[in-house]
Amino acid sequence: MQILTAVEPLRAALSALKSGDNSAKAGGRSTVALVPTMGALHEGHLTLVREAKARADHVVVSIFVNPRQFGPNEDLATYPRQLEADAALLEAEGVDVLWAPTVEAVYPAGYATTIQVSGLDAVLCGAARPGHFDGVATVVTKLFNQVQPDIALFGEKDWQQLAIIRRMARDLDLTQPHADHILGVPTVREADGLAMSSRNKYLTAEERAAAPALNRAMREAAARIAGGGSIPDALAALREAVLTAGFARVDYADLRDAATLEAIGVWDGRAARLLVAAHMGKARLIDNIAVV
Repeated sequence: MQILTAVEPLRAALSALKSGDNSAKAGGRSTVALVPTMGALHEGHLTLVREAKARADHVVVSIFVNPRQFGPNEDLATYPRQLEADAALLEAEGVDVLWAPTVEAVYPAGYATTIQVSGLDAVLCGAARPGHFDGVATVVTKLFNQVQPDIALFGEKDWQQLAIIRRMARDLDLTQPHADHILGVPTVREADGLAMSSRNKYLTAEERAAAPALNRAMREAAARIAGGGSIPDALAALREAVLTAGFARVDYADLRDAATLEAIGVWDGRAARLLVAAHMGKARLIDNIAVV
């Protein structure tokens, strides 16, 4: 596995990979999958890597703690960084390239461009974290341009992020990857239902024991809605259950259209996601599930 930190060596490595073999997976053309991450890798990330390996000839994993998606009072300084350990995990999975650029490589002196996906970025996590998704859209666009992947894989735990990136790709007519090749991979969970997240490391032992109440309350609310129950009542019960379990506050608990993130007042059977963000100790936990 090559570990690269600057754009020109990355491009040279990708060119060598693509020209070095002939694959049948894309009609004789070698294919590349990108898995963007911020590091502090866990089984959820490794599931993305394995799916990428099943779908493409070569896999690039990026690790970049993007300063532009953190607010002024958020955890940029304390976000877990463990590049050496992450590299060992990726090496064991057979990743071809670890793209770990410096901040200067991504945002050189004089950098002045921001990508904004209006509307989708203003609700849910966007309302609680102004500017967050501008930073996400900007860095993902840069990663797409740098790697030029045939497919890109993201975890469904960050459903809003996935919807925004797909919308951005369609609006900008991106071809590598095309919006249809930006793939969501189902959320990987601990045995007790807690969604895997790098920020779970912030939880104390007591908080970790209480945290699975979030997913339990979500599943109960989703079942209630799917059974024809009142959405406001189901969401109110969800909030109450989460707070009773020891969460400090709930940023949002909403039912949204899976593609447009439009709020749903009465569920009509369309593809929908129940999305929640709640605070437990130093951790802000997000999760979502389908309503079917």
